[in-house]
Amino acid sequence: MIRLALPQEASAVRDLVRAAYQHYVPRIGREPMPMTDDYGQRIADGQCWVLIDDAALAGVLVLEEQEDCFMLENIAVAPDRQGQGLGRVLLDFAETQAYRAGWDAITLYTNVKMTENIAIYRARGYEERERRGEHGFERVYMVKPLVA
Repeated sequence: MIRLALPQEASAVRDLVRAAYQHYVPRIGREPMPMTDDYGQRIADGQCWVLIDDAALAGVLVLEEQEDCFMLENIAVAPDRQGQGLGRVLLDFAETQAYRAGWDAITLYTNVKMTENIAIYRARGYEERERRGEHGFERVYMVKPLVA
């Protein structure tokens, strides 16, 4: 089940995201931005979704409608639940939400050093649009056209 996160889940969401991204810290040289995001605010803004599986928090998704795009800001699966297809479930949900909101594409970014993520997104139909430095990170922006 995927639903909007509840205010009382902000700490659990933060903890899941931190655990999911922890292995990137040595590769990047610092904590990736999702590890430092304000999930209380994301929840208050209606941008944070949770995947509940077997009555446990198994995944997190942050979606943001921006002025020029529908942005998948963050996708995270609990480390002990990775490799079970939950990331695909979250990506499907994100793409459906973008389409339902009237967008014809969904945008995301990832760190250039997260090469496995880039490969996953490419396999899912995302195309690289640009690379740029932001907030001290080198990011790869990718877009996927959405069809009915």
